[in-house]
Amino acid sequence: MRIAAAITHATGAPFALEQVELGGPAPDEVLVRIAGTGICHTDLLARDGDYPMPLPAVLGHEGAGVVEAVGAQVDELAPGDHVVLTYRSCGRCPSCASASPGYCRDIFQLTYGGARPDGTSALSQDGAPLHGHFFSQSSFAEYAIAHRRNAVKVRDDVPIEALGPLGCGVQTGVGAVIYSLGARPGTSIAILGTGAVGLSAVTGAVLAGCTTIVAVDLKPSRLTLARELGATHTIRAGGVEDLAAQLRDVAPDGLDFTLDTTGRPEIVRTAVDALAPMGACGLIGGSRLGTEVSLDMNTILFGGRTFRGIIGGDSVPQLTIPLLVDLYASGRLPLDKLITYYPLDRIDEAVADTESGAAVKAVLRPA
Repeated sequence: MRIAAAITHATGAPFALEQVELGGPAPDEVLVRIAGTGICHTDLLARDGDYPMPLPAVLGHEGAGVVEAVGAQVDELAPGDHVVLTYRSCGRCPSCASASPGYCRDIFQLTYGGARPDGTSALSQDGAPLHGHFFSQSSFAEYAIAHRRNAVKVRDDVPIEALGPLGCGVQTGVGAVIYSLGARPGTSIAILGTGAVGLSAVTGAVLAGCTTIVAVDLKPSRLTLARELGATHTIRAGGVEDLAAQLRDVAPDGLDFTLDTTGRPEIVRTAVDALAPMGACGLIGGSRLGTEVSLDMNTILFGGRTFRGIIGGDSVPQLTIPLLVDLYASGRLPLDKLITYYPLDRIDEAVADTESGAAVKAVLRPA
């Protein structure tokens, strides 16, 4: 079938909305009509060559929509089902077997390989294969092919076009606080960077019962929104020394938890140094491959502090995403405060607003 899709033709190039061919689903895949798809920082890392996605390609990995067709082996989904698309995992490795699909041994290939595991692509243009299957979906398009493992059925009484960010940014932010760090009622947390993931983490901290929730960002509008979502303290970040001092002012004995969404080494170091004994810092922010951070080993050793990476908020998407939809429907997950909608043909405007901070979570609607 012929569809419109936004193509990244070269490293750092603007997106181009063009006609492409999309093949039907393989036996273990589904065809989804995209109602809305979020723009995530990871899409831009792939566009800019910081992650090794082959180009030209169709990106997009926060899709949500309606199932149009299913492959012969798919019996858990049917045409008409509402689905949120997330990342794919193999389902066989030790990480998957231990309910940690975000750390699947094959996740890098399934995410950034540019094709199905067998090397084929459902996308083509002018008779030539086109790289796709980004996060096993490539949802910057009117339709997407997803695998049965990364298409999560959700209730159909909420606006499906709003749900795409649950597949990546929102489940990562909420899950990082609740699942990865295990924040408990009465604890303290600082969230460094209040984009969509960081603001989702603020909501996660509220849900977890944290009583000190510090939001850190450069943009006053983001900090105002963080307060609306439940942050008890906000810090407008300046230099690293100023940030460290301001965190000490809030928590002189250190914080129970810190969470970095910026991917900036100097901010990560500050987040680790701000921990109380037995505290834990989680790293979510993506950065160019090869980026290194320097930590004081004795800060980690003495006091038993923990520093760890977090993918997908340690969520099991098939369980977490429906729970997040229920929270959204009940008003406890204020997703609408984060979203700005754009038509698909204004993707470059949406990207520019994402990069400038004018939009917290840009969501593209193909129709």
